[in-house]
Amino acid sequence: MSKFKKKKDGGIPAISTASLPDIVFMLLFFFMVVTVLRDSNLLVEQTLPKGDQVEKLKKDRSLFIYAGKPSPRYQKQYGTEGKIQIRDKYTSLEGLPAALTELREGLHQDLQSRVMVALKVDEETNTGLVSDIKQKLRDLQMYKVIYITSPGNQVEN
Repeated sequence: MSKFKKKKDGGIPAISTASLPDIVFMLLFFFMVVTVLRDSNLLVEQTLPKGDQVEKLKKDRSLFIYAGKPSPRYQKQYGTEGKIQIRDKYTSLEGLPAALTELREGLHQDLQSRVMVALKVDEETNTGLVSDIKQKLRDLQMYKVIYITSPGNQVEN
């Protein structure tokens, strides 16, 4: 009998999982930092008109007003007439000044005087509704209005 025994070859050693929690938390923090949360859920249909001279603007001093007919899942409740949406709820023309004043007061003090109103209007929306919105904006002395469009040329399409 021999005094020394030969060890059996154990094959491939097991993979160490000690750093696995660190990797999981690092991925979690990465996705928390880079994820953009939505401001509001669209309650109106949004097929934006095409524009050939489109430029990107900063969102930090813009108040968004959505206009269009209610999306199909809200048409039973609200009908098919054009509606105005600010944030996550419909607003009537009479309630528009109060909602815009509340939004403007929520901005930083320096930005309140330089606020821009961004109109995202569906291409099928009645022009009278847009004119009424613009009149309410004039009454509130919000003269900087931009129209959100999608890139392209309306004539070619």
